[in-house]
Amino acid sequence: MAAKESKGSSCCASKWLKVFFVISLLLSVFIGLDQIKERFYIFDQDVLEKIAQENIAKYPNDTRALMHGIATDLDREYPGHVELKEEWVFNNAGGAMGSMWILHGSITEYVIIFGTPVGTEGHTGRFLADDYFIILEGEQWAYSAGAVEREVFQPGEMHHLPRGQVQQYKIPERAWALEYARGWIPLMLPFGFADSLFSTVDFITIGNQVRLYGKALLGELFLKGKI
Repeated sequence: MAAKESKGSSCCASKWLKVFFVISLLLSVFIGLDQIKERFYIFDQDVLEKIAQENIAKYPNDTRALMHGIATDLDREYPGHVELKEEWVFNNAGGAMGSMWILHGSITEYVIIFGTPVGTEGHTGRFLADDYFIILEGEQWAYSAGAVEREVFQPGEMHHLPRGQVQQYKIPERAWALEYARGWIPLMLPFGFADSLFSTVDFITIGNQVRLYGKALLGELFLKGKI
């Protein structure tokens, strides 16, 4: 009996040692990749801001033309990495709701047009990624814990949420923005899916999000070699 118990304990310890080894290996790989992630980026937030500002000036009273102008200019600047087909999907995250057009999606970057014509507010999320929110129309308000005054971002201005930081934000009436995130995008997905899974219970929207982002990610990874 004692021999069997000893053998069982040894087997259990061996299994935990293997689990610890695998976790340590994966963590080491992640830390290593995190140190060189800048090599995988192709978009530049300053270029995106410039393109947005140029199209804001060109289409001051035509939201749809503004969006398509930005998509066309991005495709010219980053050929083969921008989805020109306009396909919208809702996004519920952190208590806020809006709709988005995914222009680019990969493991380390996404570019979307996001917004709402009816207003929303919520939690930005806290990510292993930098987020750049360039206002096209309307306003976005934001503040960090402890602030007693809000930050206000207007058309042409870029709101940068650094990696690991968090804010509350609000679109008071309506706003559209060109949003760019760089970092580990798949790690943002639990935040992006949680409201749809446990609050709105909108599995059709989740399916559409997975389909559109998955198609973009796989195309970038296997057809263009872009991580």
